[in-house]
Amino acid sequence: MALDLIIGKSRAVSELRGLIRQAATSDASVLILGESGTGKELVARALHTGSSRSSRQFVPVNCGAIPKELLESELFGHKKGAFTGAISDRTGRFELANDGTLFLDEIGDMPLEMQVKLLRVLQERSVDPVGSTKSIPVNVRVVAATHRDLDKYIDRGDFREDLFYRLNVIPIVLPALRERREDIPELIQHYLRKHATNDGVPMFDGSLIEALCEYDWPGNIRELVNLVHRLSCFFPNQKVSLSQVPATLLPKSVAAFGATSTHEFTDGAPVQTELDLSLYTPDADNPVEDAIMRAQGFASESAATTHSFPEDGVHLKDHLADIEKNLIIKALEESNGNVSQSARLLNLQRTTLIEKINKYKLA
Repeated sequence: MALDLIIGKSRAVSELRGLIRQAATSDASVLILGESGTGKELVARALHTGSSRSSRQFVPVNCGAIPKELLESELFGHKKGAFTGAISDRTGRFELANDGTLFLDEIGDMPLEMQVKLLRVLQERSVDPVGSTKSIPVNVRVVAATHRDLDKYIDRGDFREDLFYRLNVIPIVLPALRERREDIPELIQHYLRKHATNDGVPMFDGSLIEALCEYDWPGNIRELVNLVHRLSCFFPNQKVSLSQVPATLLPKSVAAFGATSTHEFTDGAPVQTELDLSLYTPDADNPVEDAIMRAQGFASESAATTHSFPEDGVHLKDHLADIEKNLIIKALEESNGNVSQSARLLNLQRTTLIEKINKYKLA
């Protein structure tokens, strides 16, 4: 089933797979909503391959890519001589998808006059080829998709409300990639293998992975795939760090992340640098840095004041956990709850910080 191609272990992806499994068993119309590049056609194919129609045709149509004067013929077919250039009969996409699935991508770009005709086909379960006087019955499951805000289109009169309700029997909303950042490393590895050249599969180190996890991906998975493909061509069978990649090959904010990052990396892990605590004075204007400095000096301070230990000693593990928890709280306060900024303050990977936030129940 095409579900195997929906990569990720995040909660959003797990819920999406469950919804696809349930919806696939139905013949009801599905409306897939989501930003461009989130994988709407992949979900439509998963619905088809998981359905009882999987042995028949899956027929995709991009409603925004076909000129409006040709869209009716494309969907419903035409008879020879129906219009200038119609030199032979043409079978429409509805007929081609008979007993299968018709995927109407970018349904929000369909002209209003075609929306009326589509609504009739969905109601009557038959099509009228252009230039024909005879209706042809069709048994088609329709899956539609759009990145448009159809509620706004309906308010403006650009999309028919009755067609919306006809299509939106089962709604599926796809998360943007920035809403499932924890899946980015797995997606990168998948597409590195897929787009590897004959010279071998490249490997992204921690600095590059971290920068890509911080990026917002306005083009979503499609943009990530293009980037991985690009770097696979330039760095075959190499270990690639952020500093190695020319800025022209990266999105601007990713390149800027590399230029401004003060982290040092070894094998993908941030390295703590030693600090000269003798030169340190408390900074009231930067409580997080102050707390970090005091925590880093805790060991040497404790060694010099062993007489202050209570008779029954201290529980070192619990004490260090309290220090870690308090530092995380201070970092989150300083960054107004921004996990990425907090991770940078604490010299942690973002995913590591999320695990610690969950561990201490700070969410």
